[in-house]
Amino acid sequence: MLSISKESKTRPEQIIQKAVEFFGPGGVGLEITEQGEACALFQGGGGHVFVQVCPKGKGSEVDVATREWEYQAKEFLNKV
Repeated sequence: MLSISKESKTRPEQIIQKAVEFFGPGGVGLEITEQGEACALFQGGGGHVFVQVCPKGKGSEVDVATREWEYQAKEFLNKV
């Protein structure tokens, strides 16, 4: 299991939308099992990805916890 964080200049709602596009059916292909204003949970392939976002200054603090999707989680954080 991997848990990583990053500060981003992007607003929280935009990060969640990017997470849905990246990890969801149109991206990596995971099922969106939960989605809110500040978090999203994706499952599939024997693992999961949980993205949580908190406002920080003019941007966001992005936390990603994953099992089986470590490479993709790091790739996502590099893009936001």
